[in-house]
Amino acid sequence: MKVAVTGATGFIGKHVVAELERRSLSPTLVCRPQAVIPPVLAKHAVVTCDVRDPPSKAFDAMGRPDTLIHLAWGGLPHYNSLHHFEVELPAQYAFLKGLAESGLRNYVISGTCFEYGQQAGLLGENLETRPSNAYGFAKDALRRQLDCLRRETPFNLTWARLFYLYGDGQSPGSLLPQITAAVQQGNREFGMSGGEQLRDYLPVSLAAEYLVSLALTAQDNGIVNVCSGTPISVRKLVESWSVENGWSIALRLGRYPYPDYEPMAFWGDARKLNSLVHV
Repeated sequence: MKVAVTGATGFIGKHVVAELERRSLSPTLVCRPQAVIPPVLAKHAVVTCDVRDPPSKAFDAMGRPDTLIHLAWGGLPHYNSLHHFEVELPAQYAFLKGLAESGLRNYVISGTCFEYGQQAGLLGENLETRPSNAYGFAKDALRRQLDCLRRETPFNLTWARLFYLYGDGQSPGSLLPQITAAVQQGNREFGMSGGEQLRDYLPVSLAAEYLVSLALTAQDNGIVNVCSGTPISVRKLVESWSVENGWSIALRLGRYPYPDYEPMAFWGDARKLNSLVHV
C-alpha cells in the first residue's frame, strides 16, 4: 500500500512515520515549503506542498497514494483564533476535495475531542457535536463538508478524533515538556492547576499505532475516538511521570486556574477503536 502523510515533521507525524517504517512501509512525506526535514526522515520521498496553495496536480506530485494520513493543520495551539475557520477550514477543504477529485480513495484525517465541546463524562462517537472553540468548530465543519462531498465523489473516510496526547517531540508549552524543563532547571516545585480534572491521555507513540492501523484497513470507518477510554486526573498523571522518571519535584497545586474552555471531567469511548484495530 502506498501511504502519504501530511504534517509528517510535526509532533504526531514523526511518530506516524516511525510506525509506518516499523511495518515496512516507506511513506511519502507531504511537507510545507519552509519545513525542515530531519535526517531520520530524509530517506523517504518528500513532496513540498502548502495546503493553502497546493500545486494543480497535487495527487500526482504525491505519487498517487492509496491512502492519505492527513495531520496538517495550522494555527495551533491558539484554539480560539478565528484563523481556524477563516483561513484553515476553506483551504483544508479545497485541498482535500482536489485530491478526491483526482482519485484519492482513502483518508485518515485527524479530528479533535474539542468537537464535543463542553459535554462531560464518557464521550462516544454518536454524540451530537457541540464545539465551543474555533478549532473544534472548524474541524467539525470540515468533517461535515467532506461527508457532503462524498455523495458526489465517493471515498473512504476515517475521522480520527484525537484526545490528549503526550510524548517525545511535544510542544514546549505542553504539560510534560513543562515539568521536564522544571526538573532539568533544578526547580523545587512545579506550579499547576488543582489537578483534579479528569482527562483521557494517550502516549503519542500508541496513538500513531492506532492511526496507522486505521489507515491500513482502507475502509470507511467514519468517526473513531483515538483515546485510552480510561479517565485519569491530571494530578495522578503528573505524579505517575514523577515516579517513572525518579523526579522529586513538589507539585504546587492550585497555582493556576482550571481551563474555562473544557469541562472538569471527560474521556473517550474507545470501544469502536478497539473493535477496528489490534495493537
